[in-house]
Amino acid sequence: MQYSHYSYSLSELTQRSENILNQQFQPDELLAIYKTILGLIDLTTLNGNDTAEKVKNLCRQAVAFENKELGTPKTAAVCVYPVFAGTVSEELKGTGIQTACVAGAFPSGQSPLAARLMEVNYALEHGADEIDMVISRGRLIEGDANFVLQEVKAHKAACGDKHLKVILETGELKTPALIRQACEIALEGGADFLKTSTGKVVPAATHEAVLIMLDTINEYFKSEGRKVGIKPAGGISTPHEALNYYLLVKDVLGEKWLNNQLFRIGASRLAGNLYQAIEELATV
Repeated sequence: MQYSHYSYSLSELTQRSENILNQQFQPDELLAIYKTILGLIDLTTLNGNDTAEKVKNLCRQAVAFENKELGTPKTAAVCVYPVFAGTVSEELKGTGIQTACVAGAFPSGQSPLAARLMEVNYALEHGADEIDMVISRGRLIEGDANFVLQEVKAHKAACGDKHLKVILETGELKTPALIRQACEIALEGGADFLKTSTGKVVPAATHEAVLIMLDTINEYFKSEGRKVGIKPAGGISTPHEALNYYLLVKDVLGEKWLNNQLFRIGASRLAGNLYQAIEELATV
């Protein structure tokens, strides 16, 4: 894939997203979509004051969203810092919910690569099924694309058959061209998912950035035959916001991507809000 041969206009991306999102749904249609989205969520806590008990409670919530009478699923994963990997892995044993960890000097990535990989290995050794890494945005901005490629490759090598989600922090990549380049580097490096944001930077997920990511995944699949997932994250707290990303994924990548093997949404408040909306729609 060639970095320099692809260009986007921000205004064109905005118009395109508006065209995709201009849809209306009947209550029963919306109910079915919301149930699907609930099963795509990486239920997340990434705060400096996280405690083992808080993390355990989050795991219990992730399981409790499954309601056979209402037809709702569990969330896809619980995402935490590496020090809580063992706690989450133990709490979720036998549930089918994945243990996800941000690792590799999240959220900045500003640590020596060897130290970052030690953190990844720690998370994996303590039960992590998935690693969410951050790229070195500063190195990419100053033109050192090869450094970013090599760090993604190193993180993927450490992960082996475990899923690697590569966080681009699109809010710090100020041009569509730079977001596109970051996508291509991450895919070349072996990413299993492209992820928008850490949730620590504004803006976080945007429709325009996700469209660029989806286009790149689509072209990569057509070229290489490998399906790569997408994870919008950061600031997604309402059912309507989540629905928008669902519609973008469906439009660009199709129905085959609308499952938790290829589509996640990173969020802390969304699951509860979505569950409440499902309960309300179920009575309509």
